[in-house]
Amino acid sequence: MPTSLISTRNLRARACAQLPPVPSSARWINTASRSAPEDTRFLGHEFTCLFSKSPRCKMNKSTFNHSNEHQDDSVSSKREHAAIVFSLKNEVGNLVKALKLFQEHHISLLHIESRKSRRRNSELEVFVDCDSERETLNKIIQLLRKQTNIITMDLPDKQSTPEEDISEEPWFPKKISDLDKCANRVLMYGSDLDADHPGFKDSVYRKRRKYFADLAKNYKHGDPIPHVEFTEEEVMTWGVVFRELNKLYPTHACREYLHNLPLLTQHCGYREDNIPQLEDVSRFLKEQTGFTIRPVAGYLSPRDFLAGLAFRVFHCTQYIRHSSHPLYTPEPDTCHELLGHVPLLAEPSFAQFSQELGLASLGASDDAVQKLATCYFFTVEFGLCKQEDQLRAYGAGLLSSISELQHALSGRAKILPFDPKVTCKQECLITTFQEVYFMSESFEEAKDRMREFAKTTRRPFTVRYNPYTQSVCVLRDMPSINNVVEELRHELDIVGDALQRLNKYTRV
Repeated sequence: MPTSLISTRNLRARACAQLPPVPSSARWINTASRSAPEDTRFLGHEFTCLFSKSPRCKMNKSTFNHSNEHQDDSVSSKREHAAIVFSLKNEVGNLVKALKLFQEHHISLLHIESRKSRRRNSELEVFVDCDSERETLNKIIQLLRKQTNIITMDLPDKQSTPEEDISEEPWFPKKISDLDKCANRVLMYGSDLDADHPGFKDSVYRKRRKYFADLAKNYKHGDPIPHVEFTEEEVMTWGVVFRELNKLYPTHACREYLHNLPLLTQHCGYREDNIPQLEDVSRFLKEQTGFTIRPVAGYLSPRDFLAGLAFRVFHCTQYIRHSSHPLYTPEPDTCHELLGHVPLLAEPSFAQFSQELGLASLGASDDAVQKLATCYFFTVEFGLCKQEDQLRAYGAGLLSSISELQHALSGRAKILPFDPKVTCKQECLITTFQEVYFMSESFEEAKDRMREFAKTTRRPFTVRYNPYTQSVCVLRDMPSINNVVEELRHELDIVGDALQRLNKYTRV
């Protein structure tokens, strides 16, 4: 997403189409039988709700399709019309959550249409024609940016796209404690499970999931991560995953992964009969690369997940997949996080690569964030590298999936060189193996290419991370740039002094 990424993790979720909740006394009629001409207009599935005279239907009508022609003139003069097209993952509950934002802010929806995205097969595009006060419209647009990708907007006296309108700067965290404001904006799962989730009918498991969700929601920056007493069933499930994956690592994982995994066994208790504690893992990563762990209840949006990486914070789930399917999970769980992600977050070059992806996302448009999230998906989650003329996996989605790890290195998978300009356009699949995987010669090469790609992101500033204050400096004017120059001049003085001393004492 996330995500981090929502959903940048290929964990075998069942893709399901979605519609808004249907009142019991209403019918949804699909009037999209007309053919769609090849022009720029949005022609998708139009849904018209025919309401009966029941009180419940009247309430829904006033909420979702209400245009009061008898308002006071002074009130109606303040209301304005807007048309918005946004895209989202075609997964259960996503459209409902997006439309609920309009309901919660009392925005009248005059017309709604949906269609399969012409850009990504796994996404749905939604056209919304709405009516509200300008201030409320501006607020709903900012909220939509956190859950969806806004494609176009036709606002009063203004027509723009996210890439062109760089003056509307999305909110982003400026210091590490600001992550408290977005870490609980979980878009999927958490304590709520879909009907096709293996643990949906297990009341004991659902209660356990609520326990983990509450731990994450109550966490604040600076708190120690609560110690968890895992159940015997949870440890057994972890053990199955740990044992089977460790059979593949020597021949499938990259050397950096193989170097760090024994260190995690030594310092964090990585064993078949023990689930590591996130606080122990966080302290270890802090010493190795400056990364820390923050517990999260479920999926975050790509913008919120990437924002965490900018501060070297990895949002990490703490729950275990259902014991009935130890080698399958429809969502990221702690097996995926601890076995897939953590060993490489302890590698300095990889940690730097991850952070730079996060920094590039801060204040970027929705379209730019989606491209960065796709690059994250095909590198951090499903990336391959070549070492000693052999393909090796470094992506966490591969290193936590027995079947796909074997497939990606089987010789039958399609593999292309990692090029962000190409990779960002590739479809991210969540129900099957990827159609293509991307290979880098090294983390340094991937980092260099991402740096160049990030420079193409249109935003009127750049950001620089300050590790001393764990904050980002926004460089948008000469005073802020001059401050950085002074800091760099001091750093260069230190380098120059070191070189002089090296030359002096080498000659002795």
